[in-house]
Amino acid sequence: MKAMTKPESIARIKETLQAITNKEDPYVQRLRADTRQGVQKLVVQFDKKWEKFVQLQEKYEEMLAFEKSAYQEGYQAIAGIDEVGRGPLAGPVVSAAVILPKDCIILGLNDSKQLSAQKREALVIEIKQKALAIGIGVVEAPEIDQINIYQASKKAMVAAVDALEITPDFLLIDAMQLPIALPQKKIIKGDARSVSIAAASIIAKVYRDELMATYDQLYPDYGFANNAGYGTKEHLLGLEKHGITPIHRLSFSPVSAML
Repeated sequence: MKAMTKPESIARIKETLQAITNKEDPYVQRLRADTRQGVQKLVVQFDKKWEKFVQLQEKYEEMLAFEKSAYQEGYQAIAGIDEVGRGPLAGPVVSAAVILPKDCIILGLNDSKQLSAQKREALVIEIKQKALAIGIGVVEAPEIDQINIYQASKKAMVAAVDALEITPDFLLIDAMQLPIALPQKKIIKGDARSVSIAAASIIAKVYRDELMATYDQLYPDYGFANNAGYGTKEHLLGLEKHGITPIHRLSFSPVSAML
């Protein structure tokens, strides 16, 4: 009598599905005919994961429109530029400029504010691995007070472009025109509409958050590691009890009222 073949284990199937990148893979089609409840549960999970993957691909393709247009015009080194930290009561405004390769794919790029801290951290690693160049620009609180936050944001953006190891030939900028003698395009809500600007948004956000976490060690009574310098209840209470620190923006209310 011929021995029956032992069915593949659920654990083994789960492991195999992790490596499959094609919904029409014959292996997946065989699983659809497997009546075991555990197998069907894995198939449903695979379909949901695949649907999310397709949505991310479509979103990425949509966010490539500005880059594709620039490539078609003959530009090669396209820098996306964004800033973070306009609104906080403490800490610098930080900008990043990122040049991605023409054939680069980093699924999940979006406005950094729309992403969880965990997702931003994962994307930063991938951006740093794949980017041709990354530049950072920082303008500290005292200078923000001197020239105002709008001018400080612009200055940080220019500094980020200057810090690039590759000179860009076209700039995609989130809601700003820069005093740089390069072709450029201002894009409203660019961090959600351009992959290059989104990458810059994430780089700048993670850089600034890490900086504020460092400041939290110096000034532990304001919750900087949690609030990044924004006017949360914890931060305002710290101001009331312990006063102004050297990284507070003296021109910002309610800090200005405490002088």
